Amino acid sequence: MGKRLSEETQGRLSVQVFPSNQLGNEAAMLQQMQSGALDMGWIMTAELGSRIPQVAAINAPWLVPSTEKVAALVRDPVALKLLDVLPAETGTIGLGYGITTLRVVFTGKETSSIADINGMKLRINTTPAYRDFYQLLGAAPTPIPTPQVFDAMSNGQVDGLEADLDLSWNQRYDKVSKTMLRLNALFMPCVALVSARGWKNVAEADRELISRLIREELDKQIDTTVANEATLLQNFKDSGIKVVDVDMDNTAEIIKAYDEIWLPKAPILAELREAAAKL
Repeated sequence: MGKRLSEETQGRLSVQVFPSNQLGNEAAMLQQMQSGALDMGWIMTAELGSRIPQVAAINAPWLVPSTEKVAALVRDPVALKLLDVLPAETGTIGLGYGITTLRVVFTGKETSSIADINGMKLRINTTPAYRDFYQLLGAAPTPIPTPQVFDAMSNGQVDGLEADLDLSWNQRYDKVSKTMLRLNALFMPCVALVSARGWKNVAEADRELISRLIREELDKQIDTTVANEATLLQNFKDSGIKVVDVDMDNTAEIIKAYDEIWLPKAPILAELREAAAKL
């Protein structure tokens, strides 16, 4: 996006890119955007949803059954409406979503169903939406920083972990696991944010240009993620790990229990499920 912005403005506008963690964690980056010290950031809904229940609605289980439908959902007006609260709640403006694949669960022993997660000490993302879901499955959610997850699985500190396919292949979690369970339940989008404080000083024509370029680049990222999923799945199958697509027939009670927790916090979840069901 930065390259295209520079090209389309003949160098008048440019983007200086800071790699992940160079500016601190996502909470720190949000603070920097609130103050205007940072103009843009790609922030995961885990961080935003931990602060804002409406945004956490996108992290509810079984909204959609495939990464292809994740791509459709994050472009739906209802999903985009979740971002309306960001200026008041965080001092940022959300311009769209990027996505990951649907998340999977790796286990240190052979497993074959959702029921096998019961009683496991499971490394998860710390967002409350995920914590509540895995607790309903009977797991003991355990937060561990990503760089330490491989070792935690190797030494038995946790019984399993959950992550998206891209990260899992990059970290080669298959080497410390016996089974990969495809629950087809959760995904973790990011939101392209701009600082509201800085944005108000940007000319309207430049706002339109930046917004368009961000949306176009997010569309590329979304479509690439969908297209690459089959290759990632084949990589795992070729590695020798047992890959299980779990039975979805017993999800209704879990969804009901989850929504009883989250609908009072985020009533828009009902509208989001309706929109997702039509995709």
